[in-house]
Amino acid sequence: MPSNIYRSAKTVWDYHLLHQSLVKSDCLFVLCSNDVRVAEYAAQLFLQGYAPYIVFSGNVGEITQGLFPCSEAEHFANIAREMGVPDNCIYIESQATNTGDNIIKTRELLKDKHLDPQRFILVQKPFMERRTLATFEKLWSTKTALVTSPPIEFDDFANDVISYGDAINVMVGDLQRIRYYPVLGFSTEQVIPQPVWQAYQHLVAVGFDDHLSSDLPRD
Repeated sequence: MPSNIYRSAKTVWDYHLLHQSLVKSDCLFVLCSNDVRVAEYAAQLFLQGYAPYIVFSGNVGEITQGLFPCSEAEHFANIAREMGVPDNCIYIESQATNTGDNIIKTRELLKDKHLDPQRFILVQKPFMERRTLATFEKLWSTKTALVTSPPIEFDDFANDVISYGDAINVMVGDLQRIRYYPVLGFSTEQVIPQPVWQAYQHLVAVGFDDHLSSDLPRD
């Protein structure tokens, strides 16, 4: 990776990470994706006693089409079971197709199950921490949440499933949404320092625009 792209990508990566301290909570809420390390991390948190049950939320998205033999949520739940999480401590929401949908449909699922957790641990990929929490705060403001992700450094993130190009495209798209979603009522306002936005603009200019929303401004 050219050094100028690396610097911009690392700047955006660092911005998305919130480094919040974990506390015991009522529910682990896992926003599923193509990254099974998130499922493994969530299962570890459960086994360490951070919450009494886990909700896995996610259908099949553009990135995961054909990747798993079932929905993202079902695949992640299977990983948790294999790691020792009891089946009666797992809830599956397998219809959501975006972050807002994850929250809305999980809220409906928990209501149907007569569960009313007050404090959540949101579990997500590192570069999606900030937008996940901002979306939760807007759409479920009566609850308390913190967000966490597998402790993976940017230099170690890419694997056989997710390339650095994939990660950078999503990071850039999420930053666009962080900037413009609050006015649409989709998330809470976030301060974006000028160097972070300049890094975003640089990455867009060199072609990392696959995850940008055509409905939002690019700059």
